[in-house]
Amino acid sequence: MLIVWFAGVLAGFTQLAAYETGPGAAATPPAYWPEIDGFERDLCKPTVLFFAHPHCPCTRASVRELARIAAKNRLEAQFVAVFFASAAMGKDWERSDIWRSAEAIPGMVLRADPEGSLARAFGVKTSGEVLAYSADGQLRFHGGITPSRGHEGDSHGQSALVAMLLEFQAKSSRNSKLETRNFLNFEF
Repeated sequence: MLIVWFAGVLAGFTQLAAYETGPGAAATPPAYWPEIDGFERDLCKPTVLFFAHPHCPCTRASVRELARIAAKNRLEAQFVAVFFASAAMGKDWERSDIWRSAEAIPGMVLRADPEGSLARAFGVKTSGEVLAYSADGQLRFHGGITPSRGHEGDSHGQSALVAMLLEFQAKSSRNSKLETRNFLNFEF
């Protein structure tokens, strides 16, 4: 009997470890920003979408990583947190502690997503999924920004997102300098 119990406990821990270290269901986002009434991207800089379930404990780590990315890099981007909302769960159910943590990120725009309609439109299936679209509406990044489910720290996804945003910033800065130089050389 002890062997059966031990085998059961071992199987449970194995499944838990696989869940914790395994990725969530992969998103299948559209290559270009979809036409959605009332949900527009920024036309001048990248738009970073963060999809979240308001009561998923693993999402807390993703919000903290997103806050670090935004604070550490002072990136030119529109950051939007999209929180699943359910009428069946009651009014303001989505406004959890995770919502409040995202709300504390300077410049973050929060949006309730009734019954997950935006998540479906963007092909998102897992809380903590991040999508980044360029100013022209092209998908430039999608994935997670934590090293594993519910864990904080540097990750490949985080590095890729920051690199994409820094690339935009560098191009934007070069274009701004060119425009200034061209203006200064303009003869009246």
